[in-house]
Amino acid sequence: MKRPSVYLRRDDARSTDQAMTPMIDVIFLLLVFFVCTASLQMIEQILASQMSTTIGNDPSEIEQPPPEQLDFDQVVIRIGWNEDRPTYAINRAPLESIDEVRERLKSLSAVRVDIPLILHPDPPVPMGYVIAAYDEAKLAGFPKVSFAVNPQGVR
Repeated sequence: MKRPSVYLRRDDARSTDQAMTPMIDVIFLLLVFFVCTASLQMIEQILASQMSTTIGNDPSEIEQPPPEQLDFDQVVIRIGWNEDRPTYAINRAPLESIDEVRERLKSLSAVRVDIPLILHPDPPVPMGYVIAAYDEAKLAGFPKVSFAVNPQGVR
């Protein structure tokens, strides 16, 4: 009986190892690809949809999305004095009272608070109304509140 050669077995093992290496590489690459893409998918239940809840041919009322807010660089609160009471305007939109200023500042701070807010009082406005507007701006969450200077009043 002839004994099998040790060298022949090594050649068989080596050819099997060489054939398996590229297949293992491909499998690992596919595994990495599927893991990366699976973690980036959004779940469908999270996405907002506007489906009608009515049945049949009844007309449905779908709420329209709110209009897009315009991007703004700064907020200017203009405080004027009309006879015996103050007048307010935020970015040239007139407001009647400090309560309306408070509500408008809250809605603006919900959009962006990192923009500068400028208080621009007219010269005859009493300081108490300017301080009240400053306090409302700080309470709304604006971190940077500054005062405008009238260039004609500076000497």
